[in-house]
Amino acid sequence: MASLAGAGLQFHTIAHHTSVSEDARAAVLANPGFGTHFTDHMVTIEWTDGRGWHDAVIGPRQPIALDPAAAVLHYAQEIFEGLKAYKQTDASIALFRPEANAARFNQSAQRLAMPELPEAVFVEAVEKLVQIDRAWIPDGEGASLYLRPFMIATEAFLGVRPAKQYKFIVIASPAGYYFKSGAPAVSIWVSDYTRAAPGGTGAAKCGGNYAASLVPQAEAIARGHDQVVFLDAAEHKWIEELGGMNLYFVFDDGTLLTPSLTGTILPGITRDSLLTLAREEGLKVEESRYSLDQWRADAGSGKLVETFACGTAAVVTPIGKVTGRDGEFTIGSGGSGQLTQKLKAKLVAIQRGDAQDKHGWIRKIS
Repeated sequence: MASLAGAGLQFHTIAHHTSVSEDARAAVLANPGFGTHFTDHMVTIEWTDGRGWHDAVIGPRQPIALDPAAAVLHYAQEIFEGLKAYKQTDASIALFRPEANAARFNQSAQRLAMPELPEAVFVEAVEKLVQIDRAWIPDGEGASLYLRPFMIATEAFLGVRPAKQYKFIVIASPAGYYFKSGAPAVSIWVSDYTRAAPGGTGAAKCGGNYAASLVPQAEAIARGHDQVVFLDAAEHKWIEELGGMNLYFVFDDGTLLTPSLTGTILPGITRDSLLTLAREEGLKVEESRYSLDQWRADAGSGKLVETFACGTAAVVTPIGKVTGRDGEFTIGSGGSGQLTQKLKAKLVAIQRGDAQDKHGWIRKIS
């Protein structure tokens, strides 16, 4: 459903006359949390069958008017992305790999039978929102402006087919740390539920995948854990990913392993970035299957020394303890390992502009 009609889009700006006051914004930025406060503006672009992308607007953030029969409400045609804008040490603002988000957004669109958005338009929409709301970017370690581009089917009809009308929107939220437990590493519950199956939508970033993770995530929290890990649907044996993050395993011989992308795992941009950085460090990197039984055995023998999760929201998070129906085990000392800390520091230094960007990952915003 690709459409190049959006390549010549011109963005129209609508003035915001009731923006949040400077004092109120300062109070939010002092303790932004994650995903609970939002900036003044939003970007919207419409898509209509036969016309393509049109009516690109930067205007006040406000509720979306939807017909009760809108396709997204009944058939879940919805996809989204997550990326961040950072304050650099030279006082400029930068995005991290927005082109990769744009490409993955279109891969999700293909899987959900939705129109592709030209990657240049995706990046420009994100940039324009950051430019107009740059005062909302918090300072400090772990702080950023979290950006949420998403697309929904807006055509009013009841019938199982791709919609003929869509709306692309970008909103932004000042963000601090994702996890606030204060523990040196998070605790994981092994779920009996399945997140995704072969041939399904596991590799797409769509809301249904996350809705399916809510019950097992709630179960994990009720048992005193921070996150849930999912196994494969076919054998219920192989490690896949957490509720919203990819996994890495570090061994005593310097090997770094991450589950291979089989179509049921989201191809994380942080995951891909860490693969590149690890290879630069001279590490032996493997993308292959890894079972729960092997994870337990390797942790017990000391062969496995670290495990960490990664994603845009939480960046890099060490995992200290894993619990399931068959008992629990601790990884290493139960805290953050040396390689976990090193790779996170290298990634964050590039994102913040404190280290050389050898790969063209940083996109400065004027």
